[in-house]
Amino acid sequence: MKTIAIIPARGGSKRLPGKNLLPMNGLPLIAHSILEAQRHPFIDAVFVSTDDAQIKQTALDYGAQVIDRPLALSGDLEPTVTALKHVVQTIGFSGTVFLLQPTNPLRPAQLLAEAFEIFTQTQSDSLMTVSRDYHKLGKIENDVFVPFNYEIGQRSQDLEPLYYENGLLYLIQSEIILQEKITGEKHFPMITNHAFAAVDIDTQEDFDYAEFLLKRHPNHEL
Repeated sequence: MKTIAIIPARGGSKRLPGKNLLPMNGLPLIAHSILEAQRHPFIDAVFVSTDDAQIKQTALDYGAQVIDRPLALSGDLEPTVTALKHVVQTIGFSGTVFLLQPTNPLRPAQLLAEAFEIFTQTQSDSLMTVSRDYHKLGKIENDVFVPFNYEIGQRSQDLEPLYYENGLLYLIQSEIILQEKITGEKHFPMITNHAFAAVDIDTQEDFDYAEFLLKRHPNHEL
């Protein structure tokens, strides 16, 4: 295997209980990421890392391989990278890893292929998708709003470009993961300005919005 996908999916969810198994457009939430990875020939295998028996069975039902995540790596404060490292070490893998988060179930149809091509051509050791942020941001200091990325009265279109990590996908060489890092020294930010980039499911409102987008764009095209 040269390239694998890892989908980390814990069972515990405080704000939206059982979210990784909630049905979205007829499929469990986690299944969207599994099926997306499986349809690309450059991904040799799909692994789900979980501590939950129901998620495990669902992942197996949809053709993924499952790595049982230890409870020590399943806490609320545990970073995602430790689950990735556990998978890489468990299967003895050396190569390229797609990190696909189940809470970002909607991805543009060509996103994975485009990301893999960029990753290969640039010989990067990591890549993540980012999106342009057009908000006028600021801080509150001593009950006073202090603009951060603009001056009062400045037009939004004239803002200095800032970007946010949208979570749609990550590509990481396994040796970076073994260092418990998501990004390496040769990191590529892939700009993805797409409506799906705004979807990151943590609440019922997030879920409802994602389902609305999916029903309007079932082929993941805009």
